Amino acid sequence: MAIRPADTFADIPEVAGRRARWWAATKDFVRKRPLGAIGAAIVLLNIIVALGANVFAAYDPLATDYGAMLARPSMAHWLGTDAFGRDVLSRIIFGSRTAMIVGFACASFGATVGAVIGVASAYFGGKVDLLIQRVMDIFLSFPLIILALAVVSILGTGVTNVILAITVPMIPRASLVARSSALAIREMPYVDAARAAGFRHRRIILRHMLPNVMAPYLIMLTAFLGQAILLEASLSFLG
Repeated sequence: MAIRPADTFADIPEVAGRRARWWAATKDFVRKRPLGAIGAAIVLLNIIVALGANVFAAYDPLATDYGAMLARPSMAHWLGTDAFGRDVLSRIIFGSRTAMIVGFACASFGATVGAVIGVASAYFGGKVDLLIQRVMDIFLSFPLIILALAVVSILGTGVTNVILAITVPMIPRASLVARSSALAIREMPYVDAARAAGFRHRRIILRHMLPNVMAPYLIMLTAFLGQAILLEASLSFLG
């Protein structure tokens, strides 16, 4: 007797159950936190449009049309055109993709490097902690935009250099947050047990302490994302 395979993956009980649980959790989130659901939908829409810029943009963002300079919004140009006849909406869509790339890269690198430095500073303590914190204080004494402009002036323009320029000012701030959490973790029994077992410092920091600062790390990541996008826009405006 022939065995009829499942028509779709949804016919498999495990897949159907997992999908039902996910859908129930989504509805519960929307019902309990409507503002959060609206915000998540807006963020998701922005990400989709940014990633699909080539699909959603009707015009080349760099193409000029001197016959349509400073045109008012119309069906052909929903947000009008600029002084060079370039479609404003297409430029916003392509610009959002660059902003997303720079924002995610800067937030990820800044929060990660800062967290590692902060945890290492708290773990070693003493003169090492004092030296690291004084260096971080020097960087923190400069405003974000001033420090970013200084890095760009040294390295030059370009997406990679802009990412480095925005990442550098974020590292000290991430370091302070991670250090404050790691100071309490350093005194936990499992860290003492790892030291007594003769584990290397690197293993203790990366495997026993760093994973336990994930909660503040995720908060830093989301906060840095918005800051990085605003800072990137400021650098673009300043040239």
